Amino acid sequence: MKVTLLSDIFLKKKNINTVILINGWVRNRRDSKSGISFLDIYDGSIVTTLQVIAKNTLSNYVTEILKLTIGCSVKIVGKLIHSLHKKNIYELKAHLIQVIGTVSSPKSYPMSAKRHTLEHLRNFCHLRPRTNIIGVISRIRNTVFYTLHKFFQSKQYLWVATPIITSINTEGGGDMFKISMLDTSNYELNKKIKNFKKKFFNRSAFLTVSGQLTLEAYACSLSKVYSFGPVFRAENSNTKKHLAEFWMLEMEKAFTTVKKISNFSEILLKHVIQKVLEKNSLDLSFLKKYIDNNIFIRLKKILNINFFHIEYKEALDILLKNSHLFSEKIFWGIDFNTIQEKYLVEEYFKAPVVIYNYPKNIKPFYMKLNSDEITVSAFDILFPLVGEIIGGSEREDRFSILENRMKIFKETQKDYHWYQDLRKYGTIPHAGFGLGFERLILYITGLNNIRDVIPFPRSVGDLKF
Repeated sequence: MKVTLLSDIFLKKKNINTVILINGWVRNRRDSKSGISFLDIYDGSIVTTLQVIAKNTLSNYVTEILKLTIGCSVKIVGKLIHSLHKKNIYELKAHLIQVIGTVSSPKSYPMSAKRHTLEHLRNFCHLRPRTNIIGVISRIRNTVFYTLHKFFQSKQYLWVATPIITSINTEGGGDMFKISMLDTSNYELNKKIKNFKKKFFNRSAFLTVSGQLTLEAYACSLSKVYSFGPVFRAENSNTKKHLAEFWMLEMEKAFTTVKKISNFSEILLKHVIQKVLEKNSLDLSFLKKYIDNNIFIRLKKILNINFFHIEYKEALDILLKNSHLFSEKIFWGIDFNTIQEKYLVEEYFKAPVVIYNYPKNIKPFYMKLNSDEITVSAFDILFPLVGEIIGGSEREDRFSILENRMKIFKETQKDYHWYQDLRKYGTIPHAGFGLGFERLILYITGLNNIRDVIPFPRSVGDLKF
């Protein structure tokens, strides 16, 4: 007999008044004095549980069913019917219940039936998918992941696998994780090989902070490309919006401008939110009840408003006029901090904001220098609750200017010779952006800690799993 998913029952209304097979886990068990047990079963496909009616006429009722606890796994064959109780839409009259796995120590089981804080759940990342909240987040995350891929494929972008191991830093600075074959726990061994020059790659290697530079190589041949995978930042920043390992979608397009790709990114964000509203309404309803009572209004508002587009100078002027609200000094050339971005988005504009033309000294060397020679053709999209969600720019396609910018930033020419070749051999104007996947999930769900929207978070001082 084919297994029926609970999502097919509740969303597609399949198999009513027929005998079906379901697999799942026990969320709760209640016993009546009349010899009937009621089991709440979930299978991960939907936030809703299915009530199973288990009568004492079942052969293993006393030996197994009366011993079922939260977390036990079961296979159940029974007749699916409409429930007579208003609380339930459907219920399953069990003909056969096979107990697959039991919980050996129910009293110490960390995922008990009571509600747990998200902080508590972070200590049990291997077990927290069994809770409703993490199941909801996982399904929304899956929808967003699939929608992003499908969107780019529908626009005829080619997916490119950019390397995770790299020798260069896309963003500049010292925020990369270095890869080493040395056994750091063996001091004597390290002393012996201290001057041993041969390395695995014959040079220093790091975990990538971005696939952008290598993605550009493909954009300069294939026109429209994107990548989607994990990136790594060794920033010593232990905030609710930073991770050491997270996922990023990056796109590059040839023969385009920063204005065009920023408009494209606005369309993309709205499309993703629309799909989540369509496909995850039950999950959003759960979040509305427990996390954000305003979630549907908030998400639908994004679909119905235009993002505000302003230049860095305009944003700076707004902050200067309201400088009494901030403790930090505000001046040309600062990189706006979280509080300043929050004010622009949530207090002043009350909508997402796209900021253009940042000072050249606070942006990486590869961003295209504007004609004023003091700003670069870059943009950031700032969202309520999460701050920067997308960052992009036109890339410097003029060889001499790129070379000069690299010298100013003290980038080693030999490390980027291949990147300069892209400008030497058939240079083209091109642009791209990076989308922080977890920050988008954070905004959609309304949660306030990024550690709760990724399966196994890696952050400063935290590598439990």
